[in-house]
Amino acid sequence: MKFSVALPMVDPRHYLPLAQVAEEVGYDAVAVPESVFFPREVSAKYPYTPDGERFWAAETPFLDPFVVIPAMAALTTRLEFYTNVVKLAIREPLLVAKALSSAAVLSDNRVALGIGLSWIPEEFEWLNQEMRTRGKRTDEAIEIIRRACTGEFVSFDGAHYQFDELMMRPAPTQPVRIYVGGHSEAGLRRAAKLGDGWISALQTHDELAESVRQLNAFRAEYGRADQPFEIKAICSEAYEYDGFRQMEAAGVTDAMVCPWYFYPGDTSTLESQQVGLERFGSEVLRRFR
Repeated sequence: MKFSVALPMVDPRHYLPLAQVAEEVGYDAVAVPESVFFPREVSAKYPYTPDGERFWAAETPFLDPFVVIPAMAALTTRLEFYTNVVKLAIREPLLVAKALSSAAVLSDNRVALGIGLSWIPEEFEWLNQEMRTRGKRTDEAIEIIRRACTGEFVSFDGAHYQFDELMMRPAPTQPVRIYVGGHSEAGLRRAAKLGDGWISALQTHDELAESVRQLNAFRAEYGRADQPFEIKAICSEAYEYDGFRQMEAAGVTDAMVCPWYFYPGDTSTLESQQVGLERFGSEVLRRFR
């Protein structure tokens, strides 16, 4: 099983030094969050908490992943990076493809795209995108990004996006992997049918095992059971070696961790975050190697 360092709600000044420590310690990847803006008033409930309330403050800083990933890649040589997750339904897919392919070229194919839909109506309204069609548009956008990142002349004629032949260069020398987030049946089916993998939000061991079971069933239904597929998950009950072995046994291929939360101390400081990365590397990561 691989291990990714997740960076939710981290001080922007910490991204670069944490990426360097993650590579030195032996982590496989860094998962970079995304949020374009947060409305003062939100007209929808957050889908991943029991009471529908968000667990972060509106002023929480989020760097644009297509800016910070190349910066981290420039300071590392082996570490991979993926978005966790870009809200694809509020973005124009050709512009996403351009940013993604550029980052992949600069990093020597060390960048992948994790995508979601967005749950905030104001994001769609203020970015001039239609929320009602977000699922169908995301399906088309995945295909558009795959085509555009090949570096060949491509066209598209869908229900929501259309364009004549175009070429986008430079292009990465390997296909850019796309991981699909979401816990609903629609999200799991999208990942199983269109994705190179699935990304979870926070789940318990039992919830995670059920999600993997559903994913495997949907992949079989779509005739994709024998194709490579990554499952990137974060578990609310995994802190020590045995918990991550349980995730692996459930079918997780990549555990996303914020290890500074596993140990005592001020989790907001760079020193505590670096120590957490190193301690988890010694106590858990190396035992998996």
